[in-house]
Amino acid sequence: MTTAPGRRSSTFTRLLRHGFTDASAAERLLDGPALAPVRSHPVLLDALGATADPDLALRGLVRLAEAQSEGPQELLSTLVTAKPLRDRLLGVLGASEALADHLARHPLDWRALVTYEAADLHPGVADFERDLAAAGDPVSLRVAYRRCLLSIAARDVCGTTDVAQAAAELADLATATLRAALGLARAAAPEDAARCRLAVIAMGKCGGQELNYVSDVDVIFVAEAADGADEHDALQAATRLASHMMRICSETTVEGTIWPVDANLRPEGRNGPLVRTLSSHVAYYQRWAKTWEFQALLKARPVAGDPELGAAYLDALAPMVWQAAERDNFVTDVQEMRRRVVDNIPRAHLDRELKLGPGGLRDVEFAVQLLQLVHGRSDGTLRSGTTLSALASLAAGGYVGRSDAAQLDAAYRFLRTMEHRIQLHRLRRTHLVPEAEEDLRRLGRSLGLRTDPVAELNREWKRHASVVRRLHEKLFYRPLLDAVAQLAPGEIRLSPEAAGQRLEALGYADPAAALRHLEALASGVSRKAAIQRTLLPVLLGWFADSADPDAGLLGFRKVSDALGTTPWYLRLLRDEGAAAENLARVLSAGRLAPDLLLRAPEAVAILGAPEGLEPRGRDHLEPEVLAAVGRADTPEQAVAAARGVRRRELFRTAAADIIASYGTEEAPAHPDAGALVDQVGRAVTDLNAATIAGALRAAVRAEWGDTLPTRFAVIGMGRFGGREQGYGSDADVLFVHEPRDGVGEQEAARAANRVVAEMRRLLQLPTTDPPLPIDADLRPEGRSGPLVRTLRSYEAYYRRWSLGWESQALLRAEPMAGDLDLGRRFIELADRLRYPAKGLDEAAVREIRRLKARMENERLPRGADPTLHTKLGRGGLSDVEWTVQLLQLRHAHEVPGLRTTRTREALAAAREAGLIGEPDARTLDEAWVLASRVRNGVMLVRGRAGDMFPADARELAAVGRYLGYGPGHAGEMVDDYRRTTRRARAVVERLFYGA
Repeated sequence: MTTAPGRRSSTFTRLLRHGFTDASAAERLLDGPALAPVRSHPVLLDALGATADPDLALRGLVRLAEAQSEGPQELLSTLVTAKPLRDRLLGVLGASEALADHLARHPLDWRALVTYEAADLHPGVADFERDLAAAGDPVSLRVAYRRCLLSIAARDVCGTTDVAQAAAELADLATATLRAALGLARAAAPEDAARCRLAVIAMGKCGGQELNYVSDVDVIFVAEAADGADEHDALQAATRLASHMMRICSETTVEGTIWPVDANLRPEGRNGPLVRTLSSHVAYYQRWAKTWEFQALLKARPVAGDPELGAAYLDALAPMVWQAAERDNFVTDVQEMRRRVVDNIPRAHLDRELKLGPGGLRDVEFAVQLLQLVHGRSDGTLRSGTTLSALASLAAGGYVGRSDAAQLDAAYRFLRTMEHRIQLHRLRRTHLVPEAEEDLRRLGRSLGLRTDPVAELNREWKRHASVVRRLHEKLFYRPLLDAVAQLAPGEIRLSPEAAGQRLEALGYADPAAALRHLEALASGVSRKAAIQRTLLPVLLGWFADSADPDAGLLGFRKVSDALGTTPWYLRLLRDEGAAAENLARVLSAGRLAPDLLLRAPEAVAILGAPEGLEPRGRDHLEPEVLAAVGRADTPEQAVAAARGVRRRELFRTAAADIIASYGTEEAPAHPDAGALVDQVGRAVTDLNAATIAGALRAAVRAEWGDTLPTRFAVIGMGRFGGREQGYGSDADVLFVHEPRDGVGEQEAARAANRVVAEMRRLLQLPTTDPPLPIDADLRPEGRSGPLVRTLRSYEAYYRRWSLGWESQALLRAEPMAGDLDLGRRFIELADRLRYPAKGLDEAAVREIRRLKARMENERLPRGADPTLHTKLGRGGLSDVEWTVQLLQLRHAHEVPGLRTTRTREALAAAREAGLIGEPDARTLDEAWVLASRVRNGVMLVRGRAGDMFPADARELAAVGRYLGYGPGHAGEMVDDYRRTTRRARAVVERLFYGA
């Protein structure tokens, strides 16, 4: 057929205007013989242009017309005269390539679209059973199923049904299909059918009557012996019937697959028997079931087989479902389920995952189901298996705000409609938003977005996902505030009992106290209360994500009570997103950081500034401390000022450590544990050194003004000298002095001793600040020797009397305060002992080994588990440090890198020099870092130092969270510690003891 150029140009333009992307191909198809009877009919082009994909709809229509064995006249005349059929048929052809293929194979099935013409007529299970009744074999059942699916899709894409009704119809179709498939299986094995009573329980979306177009149909089978049958034989017969039914639905033929039947939600999953008796199901759920299995039972619904047995199944298990929230591990299990879902998404799919990704369908379903489990215990109106129905009931009962419920409902409907349209195209099981432009265009148009389908689709999708994410976080917590706030007359609010239930389910050990805190914070009409009501929903979630939510909320109330009248505090938390989350993490991580903050609440400002969590070095701290000391009127005031700086900086360091360890929404947890240990070690050492410098200045000023009669230096030892201190470390020191010109030895000694005594007195004054113990037991002659010696006395002692352990102790010596030149000269003296010119002879090595063995036998506390003591236990700090120090004593004279006070630096130098192999060095380093982290974690959690894991379960869990272990994994943390230190001990046995 030829077309005049002018007419062709006009037609081409009209096709583009009607939404065709390939106007040339469309023009050829319209001018072809298949559509000749209606080629010029005015309604056809308009109807095609109204579809999601006019090109796809036109191709499908031509294929269908060509497949009519007696010619296309009936199809085409009905098409142009009956608008409901025209809209439905072309709507399906423009949205689903797979259903177009079905119609091409079964060209008379288009007549099924005339069956339900009335807009308010929706088929149910009985209607679908009637449509499937003629299917006498699996292949014909598949054809009949697709024909029914065609009618559902037609009403769906035309807007005759909404997404909830379409999902319910799909579930009804699945129910009818399961019944038909079971009927075929029974007909094929009548003897098996006579031996047993078999009930099919739908789970998941089928059970909840919210099925997708393409989805696994989750089921559980329950069976009993028929009268007179042996139970074992009956179960075998039921298993054969169930397996046959599953194959009928799941097998793929030229007609495709109906859908996979998935029985993995049954007790013990795929490892358990396919079919159980009712008593076996009950016994399993009473003894072994996990929380997620009760959550899955929310949607359980008998759909096929013996109806009385199915009802008995629900009656027996429903009470257990509504007791699940009372289980000890309920919160832990729920949090773990949520994390597992997100963690299992491939990273490449995360941004396109419509179901499981952040702000996706699972977030809505998860939130609704959790609220059902918490409040459905006492409110039977919440016990619906359908997400939107349950959400409406939650709103009606005041468990979710009406506005929030409306927004969540709208977002869920939009996302489910997207999911339906994506799956409908090729009838494939997917939840990924497509990437191709043509797919996004068809998807957008199918949702009614016609101006700029791709841009509008992305904008609407992201908007709804954002709503879901925000409300998912808020759903649990906002009604808690309504329970204690004054609401407008007529508004429904969560009862105190229901609020307590929710708090208990979220992990709060004392819900009544938590409600009192919320009332104190959020009640009233003041601006402060209004801001708190904005902040608290998110804060409560962060608290609940910790090991001790009660402590977090209590700490927040105390800080708010102390700072609530200041103009900047709530504004900081409201406007600086990181500050609020940082505060929540710090307050709920243990006792140390909150105690420090509550003594000086204004330090909360540190949490909001970008540079606030950067620990400050000694070069900044010492001038600040010395300036504060200089302004004080008395030594006591001076040391209080120094301690105030130390308190603030200890809080800064602890907060930075906690936040890096826990991670935040904007920044993941810090992956390098060694870097965190090093950072804490440097920071705590620097602020302790600055504090000691301040105490020294205060002691000197009290009696001598600016100049002491003798030069004086404080030498750090142990972890202090190694810049490896933890939060609870003592400051091991040596005191050295040297008389100034013209000052006698005795006068200088008296002055030095008085300074030491005054320093120690000032640092030991009773205070609420963390103590800074000064330990000088590593001095010559130990506790029996003088506290202070001259440099010459040290030199004489070390030359004549020094023992091997003293040379070893000097490996960590480093000047920390006082006269810099004197400190430098002391280190020059120490170098000759700690880095002997020819290393160690074998006798010295044997002596060090003997001392270490003796220490292991005598110093480990009685009753302590040697596998869990971080300092003296197997593979702990002492093991690693003595091994590294032995390498330093033997080889530092020839390996300059070993001349360091830091354990990890010395270990790295030994590895680089080939003195220790890479695997052994890594093993020792991991054990040392882990033991150091455990000690820091114990101090952060308990507020006091300890070398053992806490015995209290909540404290142990908090240490686990600090170390990166999720809820419920404290036992795994302890096992990992034992395994890591066991490997380290094996290295120590070889390298240190020569075993």
